[in-house]
Amino acid sequence: MSAAAPAAEATRARPRWRRTIWGELAAEFLGIFVLISFGDGVVAMAVAALNQSGRGTAIFAASGDWLLITWGWAMAVTFGVYVAGGITGAHINPAVTLALAVRRNFPWAKVVPYIIAQLIGAFAGAALVYLVYHNAISSYEAAHNITRGALGGSADSTATYSIFATFPAPYFHSSMIWPFIDQVVGTAFLLMFVVALTDERNQPPRMNLAPLLVGLAVAAIGMSFGANAGYAINPARDFGPRLLAWFAGWGKVAIPGVHNYFWIPIVGPLVGGVIGVIVYDLFIRDTLRDRGAPMAVEEEAEGRTVKEEAETI
Repeated sequence: MSAAAPAAEATRARPRWRRTIWGELAAEFLGIFVLISFGDGVVAMAVAALNQSGRGTAIFAASGDWLLITWGWAMAVTFGVYVAGGITGAHINPAVTLALAVRRNFPWAKVVPYIIAQLIGAFAGAALVYLVYHNAISSYEAAHNITRGALGGSADSTATYSIFATFPAPYFHSSMIWPFIDQVVGTAFLLMFVVALTDERNQPPRMNLAPLLVGLAVAAIGMSFGANAGYAINPARDFGPRLLAWFAGWGKVAIPGVHNYFWIPIVGPLVGGVIGVIVYDLFIRDTLRDRGAPMAVEEEAEGRTVKEEAETI
């Protein structure tokens, strides 16, 4: 038997699914699982765990807790992108997937499977957060006479529900047009930043810093546009945990939500993401192309100093 035979046998023994779309879907699942685990996790800390553990006395102390939440979500996005980026580029957001299909030739046949994987991963991440923090959540509800599933009144459970998904600010009253616009605007900025950071004709970051900068973009959006509707800017990020909250007893607070809000952070980001890429292309990408801007040269495009031979074990 030749020396190459064991290597060839080892190659054949590898699960074939990893080389198909199923490998991509697994990456999207895990990437958004990380995103939600740390994103919803930081809100659980701010709402229930810190004060119920004796490490704080109040929730949502305006700027202090909001900064904790925005930076927590920024790091959640950063590490979610680092986890999945090598396989799919880390969409981990249906708005990204749709926008890339509309404007960046991402295969339409993969759009629905990617979105399903993202939703399942988001649900699983929220389930993990609930598993870890359900005691703190129950303690906070008991201490504040909250009835889980109550919407409005003295027993309103919106505070604990907000660990998982978003809701509109009360100053909008029953009008959902402004929260919808809020989601369109926030997601448009997110996609504008994403395609700018990955545009080889512009100023793409090197040293594998793009995931960190995407996280900083999410922090900026949260700090500047977060209070109106909780800056979901990601349909899977909102609906997956919202579905978990519905199963966990928040009921109508989660679905359909106050003033039937649940569809706003689904449709708004899908619209906004496409708009963001179109605006970037119109003002920047097409201008760079027409001015003859060269593609940036990446010395280590594959993340290696020397291109390695295909693995055999």
